[in-house]
Amino acid sequence: MNKIFAVAGVVIKELYRRKDFYVLFILTALITGLMACMNFLHDDGAVRALKEICLLLIWISALVMAITTTARQIPFERENRTIFPLLAKPITRWQVVVGKFIGCWLACGIALIVFYVFFALVSASREHTLPLTQYLQAVWLHWQMLGIVVALTLLGSILFTSPAENVTITLIASAGILFVARYLHEVASRMKEPSATILSAAYFAIPHLEFYDTQNLIIHDWPPIEWSYIGGATAYALAYSAFFLLAACLAFRRKALN
Repeated sequence: MNKIFAVAGVVIKELYRRKDFYVLFILTALITGLMACMNFLHDDGAVRALKEICLLLIWISALVMAITTTARQIPFERENRTIFPLLAKPITRWQVVVGKFIGCWLACGIALIVFYVFFALVSASREHTLPLTQYLQAVWLHWQMLGIVVALTLLGSILFTSPAENVTITLIASAGILFVARYLHEVASRMKEPSATILSAAYFAIPHLEFYDTQNLIIHDWPPIEWSYIGGATAYALAYSAFFLLAACLAFRRKALN
């Protein structure tokens, strides 16, 4: 485990040495600052709309950061030939993959905490309320969703030929699942066989990232989700993350490093 966490620590340090996180945080801070100004107009509808924009920006920023950071991990090691001294530590290939996953996932979690804490403080300073339970649930579920995305991107970084290709395909797939996947089963019920069966199978096979979209908890001050559902969603995310991570380990085991 020490070797795995050593690899993960390098990934976390690398992320915060780059400018990606800071650029995304500054953009989020600027939009969130606008939300604070809108509150002076005493227009609740406008404030909710701007809160929705801020949370959407947090989701987009976290998704982009998770995919771009993870997509360059294995290719960067191969292109710079640092993978050879790394494997000569000695450390096995599966430990490298798991370490990269943990590092990227933890880095995304740290970034999420920064984004949500800043957003919560600005929102609470204007609305004089802080639904702490809703924020904790939103951050936790968001982080679980990013675990699936990180594992999927890590698998793509081994299967695809270039990081750009991996980023594009994974970003399109993630966005498609978030916005379209929830309607697949409904569309399948209106189709003829065998198309209906194929689409229904795809609906149940893909990881439903939209399950973790809890923005309305904060935007509309909805009551907290029952913790049993939180536990079920966590188990669902961990299962898919483990599946993609296992596939990445098996693929990397057969991957030629030259």
